[in-house]
Amino acid sequence: MASLQEAIDAANKALENAKKLTTKDRKKMKKGTFCGPGRSFPVNDCQHAATAKAFLGRSKFSASTKKKIAACINSKAKAMGCGGDKKAKASEEEVFPKFIELSSECKRLYSSDIFEPTRKLVEESIKNPDMELDFSLVDIDEQE
Repeated sequence: MASLQEAIDAANKALENAKKLTTKDRKKMKKGTFCGPGRSFPVNDCQHAATAKAFLGRSKFSASTKKKIAACINSKAKAMGCGGDKKAKASEEEVFPKFIELSSECKRLYSSDIFEPTRKLVEESIKNPDMELDFSLVDIDEQE
């Protein structure tokens, strides 16, 4: 079974991969590459399609705009032949960023009872990006 650190490292790696598109790269892209207003939600490859799906729920757009963005992301992902059964959804409660990119072993660890306090803290921080994290609420020794 993967360790807690391996699960965290996998999630951090997935987040780092999502950051590799520079402003210069974005400016070179055609308008049709983006699914969101203001050239947001680029879907130029399967990695960015997965990232767009994962982060749609965190966006500040209206529900109707999110539905349009989700439809665009799903359409582009399907056209590119991106794997995965997970569809972009407009509801924040239905989306947990980057979970779809974790290995099955990391998903099992993340879903385990022993990881529950950390999972709750992570999920709450995703719903409230500006919240300060207090890991003192999580007993790290108990999770090993």
